[in-house]
Amino acid sequence: MSPSLVAASPTLEALERWSDHPGAFLALNRETRAFRAPGGRGFIAYRPCGGWLFQLGSVCAPRDEQAALLEAFRAFARHERRRICALELRAEDVALYREAGFRVNQLGTSYSLELGTFSTRGSRFMQLRNKVSRARKEGVQVFELGADRPRTPAIAEQEAALTAAWLASKGKKKLLDFLVGETGGPHDALRRTFVAMKEERLLAFVTYVPAWGASRGYMHDLSRRVPDAPPGVMELINVAAIERFRSESVAHLHFGLTPFVGAGSETDRLPGRSAAVSWLLAKLARHGGAVYPAQSQAAYKLKWAPTLIAPEYFAFEGRFRLSCLYRLLVLTRSI
Repeated sequence: MSPSLVAASPTLEALERWSDHPGAFLALNRETRAFRAPGGRGFIAYRPCGGWLFQLGSVCAPRDEQAALLEAFRAFARHERRRICALELRAEDVALYREAGFRVNQLGTSYSLELGTFSTRGSRFMQLRNKVSRARKEGVQVFELGADRPRTPAIAEQEAALTAAWLASKGKKKLLDFLVGETGGPHDALRRTFVAMKEERLLAFVTYVPAWGASRGYMHDLSRRVPDAPPGVMELINVAAIERFRSESVAHLHFGLTPFVGAGSETDRLPGRSAAVSWLLAKLARHGGAVYPAQSQAAYKLKWAPTLIAPEYFAFEGRFRLSCLYRLLVLTRSI
């Protein structure tokens, strides 16, 4: 997909130039706001919820402007009588926030594949290959919409029905669109959708969004499947997408952040961290499946033998308050 298909916007241009996080594309979600300081070139993506401003990713700006933009955002938060909680920070972002007076804890772990060396050969991937083979024997085929076949009204209708059924199965009325992507919107042409179909029936789909920075490539974003889809359908889609990306010399496929996983480990030993927060997140990782399916999500990502496994952090001002966690769970529709 060519970026020229999408009208340029200051936010997209800034992401392409200065973002260095696999999930930076999510800043373009329609309900996510962008804070800019007068005269500055970058922005900070955020969502308000209760007494908090939840920042998505680090400061998207030239390195020498980041501290000033962060301080301007803090002044804005004080004016709004809210506190800041910055999510999905990378290790290289930690110093900026600690120097600004934030406390920083590990939030979870992200997983990525280097596609240049990836292969499903060998005993490690035997189970995965068997699942993919089973789906193919069931007559399942994978297509990239817009490249292999058009998104016809019939396919679009099935996509909508699949999503509605998925929402109903989760007991939710509205899709989560913070910390994960969405569909539609002004930048939809940059989003790539791979679908699994048997004859003309849509069984599942996965969307992939651009990732910029040092680990350029795509991020595995939304995934949906019908309840009676054959085993291996999701794996078949991802294998097909990987083959397509490799043919295009795409360097990385990112699976994104899994919250809570890794918290309390050796990577969560930053000076000034909150030991209570580390303990709480470790408990959520082990026993919080009803709140967030961290373990099953991590298991799916690990089956691909990711070559880049990195801790991700979050930063907050002052003493950690349970209202921060509660509002984040409300924002992400986990409760």
